[in-house]
Amino acid sequence: MTLLTFLLGLALGIGVGLWLQHRTKQQLKQTLELLPVNSTSNSFPLESRLRGAITQANQQRLVLEDQLNAIQSLFQVAPVGYLQVDEDNHLIWCNQQARQLLQIDRWEPGQIRLLLEVVRSYELDQLIEKTRKQQQSMSQEWVFHPACMDGAAMSEVRSLTLRAYGWPLANGQVGVFLENRQPLIELSESRNQWVSDLAHELRTPLTSIRLVAEALQGRVNPPESRWVNQLLQEINRLIDLIQNWLELSHLEQDPNKSLTYKSLDLNALIQSAWQRLEPLAEQKDLHLAYQGPDTLPIQADESRLIQVFLNLLDNSIKHSPPQGLIRVEVTTSKQAEPTEKALMRIDIIDEGAGFSGNDLPRVFERLYRGDASRYRQPTSDNVTTLGRSSGSGLGLAIVQQIVQAHGGTVNAKNHPETGGAWLQIQLPCN
Repeated sequence: MTLLTFLLGLALGIGVGLWLQHRTKQQLKQTLELLPVNSTSNSFPLESRLRGAITQANQQRLVLEDQLNAIQSLFQVAPVGYLQVDEDNHLIWCNQQARQLLQIDRWEPGQIRLLLEVVRSYELDQLIEKTRKQQQSMSQEWVFHPACMDGAAMSEVRSLTLRAYGWPLANGQVGVFLENRQPLIELSESRNQWVSDLAHELRTPLTSIRLVAEALQGRVNPPESRWVNQLLQEINRLIDLIQNWLELSHLEQDPNKSLTYKSLDLNALIQSAWQRLEPLAEQKDLHLAYQGPDTLPIQADESRLIQVFLNLLDNSIKHSPPQGLIRVEVTTSKQAEPTEKALMRIDIIDEGAGFSGNDLPRVFERLYRGDASRYRQPTSDNVTTLGRSSGSGLGLAIVQQIVQAHGGTVNAKNHPETGGAWLQIQLPCN
């Protein structure tokens, strides 16, 4: 009985061993099917093939690691910052430039930490979420205020204007390139300050020259008097240019203090601006077509807002063909969220030649007058003039600053139906 039990146990053990061996071989075969092996290796034993496949996989892993290290080395010397997060917004890697721009000093490679823990930036977090959700490249510019835990060092912490570009990657990861815009901002501010200082210095002597020219007007007889009149027009144009520049600088530096809010009717404001320009419109037989509410209350600065409509309607009159129509369409949008403000949209559309493709991105820049061919107009002496007809190149820049000071936006495009200029203003409702 003992021998029989022993033999049965031995047979059961051998059977189990053979079954385990067979299952192991099946698992090895399945593993081999997942590993890249050469067709010539099928003649080798299973274990040899497996070792060869593992060796080849290790070699490929080393090659990939070398490539990754090379890419990371390139990013380390790149002139822009770069960081990468996983699908859960954990910071995976960032280069030295990103560390400096975002002041990342509480994270090391290999640590699992949320990006929001090491970089307190709502704008950057929103950019990553939008990039991941829409699966396309996104950009965002904002002023980054680094967190400072030391009150004594708070005065030394500098804010930076950053522009970030999000790029969707595989498995929900997102890569972000960071550009430091602060040097360009400071250069632009320095240039504008220099021009503003120069404008202040020029205003007094130009006023004196205008007084002399006005005195000469009554003492010089024709035909020489036309040169004095021409001189006076150019002096007035320079004074207007200086005044517009100083006004624009004032709006940029302190927009809130430049505005005096009161209750206004938007339709009445638009009609008032048109009435001032109606003598110019009648010369070309132009008409205004208003479409919108008869009354629309708005809290705004009356003089500033009417300046916006004077600039835009004046441009439309200049560039509209005779017997044309200038459309002003006003619509209101409802609140998408309880916390959001309702918006009113004002579309000013003419039937002129519109903006060229090169002009559109730059129409709101200071002193930019666009394609000169749009502004050439023959005078009575068949002489082509550019300066007087084209204006100072500050009108649309002032419009943008006034609208932004009111918490709104303004965009320029060409209307698909008329082909003319299409200025679209959005302002918050009451």
